[in-house]
Amino acid sequence: MPRVYRALTIAGSDSGGGAGIQADLKTFAALGVHGTSVVTAITAQSTTSVTAIQDTDPDIVRAQLDAVVSDIGVDAAKTGMLHTAEIIEVVAEGIQRHHLRTVVDPVMISKSGAKLLRSDAVSALIGKLLPRVEVVTPNAPEASALSGVEVRDRESAEEAAKKIARLGVKAVVVKGGHIPSQGKVTDLLYEGSKVYLFEVEELSTKTTHGTGCVFSSAIAACLAKGLEIPEAVRLAQQFVHKAIRFGVPVGQGHGPVNPMASLYAEAERWKVLDNLSAAVRLLEDSEEVAIVIPEVNSNLAMASTYAIDASDVAGIPGRIIRVGKGVRALSCPTFGGSRHVANTVLAAKAHDPEICAAMNIRYSEKTLSKFKELGLVASAYDRRKEPPEVKRVEGMTTRWGAEEAIKSAGRVPDAIYHDGDWGKEAMITILGRDAVEVAHRVIRIAKSLTD
Repeated sequence: MPRVYRALTIAGSDSGGGAGIQADLKTFAALGVHGTSVVTAITAQSTTSVTAIQDTDPDIVRAQLDAVVSDIGVDAAKTGMLHTAEIIEVVAEGIQRHHLRTVVDPVMISKSGAKLLRSDAVSALIGKLLPRVEVVTPNAPEASALSGVEVRDRESAEEAAKKIARLGVKAVVVKGGHIPSQGKVTDLLYEGSKVYLFEVEELSTKTTHGTGCVFSSAIAACLAKGLEIPEAVRLAQQFVHKAIRFGVPVGQGHGPVNPMASLYAEAERWKVLDNLSAAVRLLEDSEEVAIVIPEVNSNLAMASTYAIDASDVAGIPGRIIRVGKGVRALSCPTFGGSRHVANTVLAAKAHDPEICAAMNIRYSEKTLSKFKELGLVASAYDRRKEPPEVKRVEGMTTRWGAEEAIKSAGRVPDAIYHDGDWGKEAMITILGRDAVEVAHRVIRIAKSLTD
């Protein structure tokens, strides 16, 4: 058996499942670490508010911590909601007594605005907990409260981080989510005398509940596996970014991030390849399909639910070609195996997440005339109207064209087509929920043309 890495969360319970120990344990599991927990408070919480808090008796907090350490052990720990000075003191003493490598998320305010750290507990956090831990991960308002420096930009974030480090903590990460930026979020790590900047694209979404919990838990999980702090912070930022992008749209307020997104995305890649392989077999077993293969040949592409760009779309390198009376795929399906068809898929998927696959076929008026009797809806775009800035980027024509056709139809159609341009073959692209559905549609079209 491989070594089991162990991470401990010392935090409150979120009844909505989006933050607290619930988010922490999901994060540990997604990163391949066995998670244990010390519950410091029970909250009545939803996506819109925290309506009640029941603190755990400090003796029970101590007992939970001792039970976990004495039997299972801890490679790294993290703290979240520590509501009172008494609980902070017990946790700080336990961290020191058990020599725990600890990440502190100084939770002060919930996403809905509720105070999760009592005012009289701030001094205990600063004086008793921070000197005993390895990493602290404040957002801008928390960093301002801990340092006395108003954090509003990169320079003030660094100044605040240096002041917090003087409290005794080894490394400080000032998160950039609350700092105005130009479409980017920059997290600043100050460790020793070094400053590291980690930048990701800013996402416009309401699924942000639990972001701080997941970030600190991901750092702790990486530390538990033996990574150095800068690498742990870098990987944690990427992990959280995907968790936010593919958050869970539940509730009427800020929906939770999805710590399982990375794990689900990896698992789904195998399902995509399996579905694409099955679709290729269907096409190769049909004698009629050869009639709809265009001069430039065809490609069949399928995106995962968690696709971001063309590297998350599988296709057929070398494409699907006519061989005698049938067709053959020139290679096995692989991610990144399509560019033009992949961009059509990504454009369609942005409008309808259910649409994940497409295949290009030969254009003809006869084919278009068959769509209505087959119950398919087609929409066109004019390649001659393509903006020069789009035309200059290889592979982007299909994405622009798909957007135009979708706009024209008012929905994602079953087929998108154009009648060509100088040096460009006219083309129809068939869309569907997965590659097998697209293959069946292409076979139906081909058979209708030979009837």
